[in-house]
Amino acid sequence: MFSLFRKPKPSPYVKQDSPQVFRVRVRTRPHGELVEFRFTKGAHIGADEGGFLFRKPVVSPQHLDRGELLVRFDRAYRVTATEGENLDFVPVSEWED
Repeated sequence: MFSLFRKPKPSPYVKQDSPQVFRVRVRTRPHGELVEFRFTKGAHIGADEGGFLFRKPVVSPQHLDRGELLVRFDRAYRVTATEGENLDFVPVSEWED
């Protein structure tokens, strides 16, 4: 019951730049190539059962490594899960902006 009053932890892999904009960085497994995605609530995130979903195929620019990125949100657009096929997520704490 007390968890209702706690502020949820932000995702270690997804950064919210503004109320509408999110960013995520991934590294492809075959060659370790860094790929960044910027996506918005209105244009890129779709409705899913009980929340929202961002799904995107990943193709690295230099080696053409392929994978798939999946970010799930609850109804308040808080990240609930991140999944990646053939890639690893780069924690926001390691970004060099």
